[in-house]
Amino acid sequence: MKSGKIWGTTELIETTDCFEFHRIEFKANVCCSEHYHKTKWNGFYVESGSLLVKVWQDEGEGATVDKTVLRQGEYFKVGPGKWHQFIGVDDGVAFELYWSKFDTDDIVRRTQGKRLEPVQTERNIGNPLTDLNHE
Repeated sequence: MKSGKIWGTTELIETTDCFEFHRIEFKANVCCSEHYHKTKWNGFYVESGSLLVKVWQDEGEGATVDKTVLRQGEYFKVGPGKWHQFIGVDDGVAFELYWSKFDTDDIVRRTQGKRLEPVQTERNIGNPLTDLNHE
C-alpha cells in the first residue's frame, strides 16, 4: 500500500520483526524530516534520480553535517542514533531499508559454568529444581 508524503510516496514491500523494505518515489527540492532511529539502521539504494542524504555527526551550533549525493545504482546507510534527512536532488525512485543489528554480545552472566562435585548423574542428582540452587 502506498502512502503519500510531502516529499513523494512510500510503499511497504516487506516487513519482519527486525527488517523493513520500502520503495520510495521522491520529488526534487523536497525533503523529509530531520530524524533518527533509536535502534534501526536506515539504508538507501537509488534506482533512478539523485538523492542527497545529510547526516549530523554531532549536535548544537556548528554541528558537522556529512552530505552524500546518491545517483542510480548507489547505496548509503545511516547508523542508529544519527540525525539524518534526505532531499530529492531531482525526481527519482529509491529503495529504503531498515534493520536492527543483532547484538552478538548480549549475554549477561550471573555466574560462570563449573564442574559440580560430586559429578551429578541421574542416580544421585536428587531433586534438580531444589538441590542445585543451594550450594
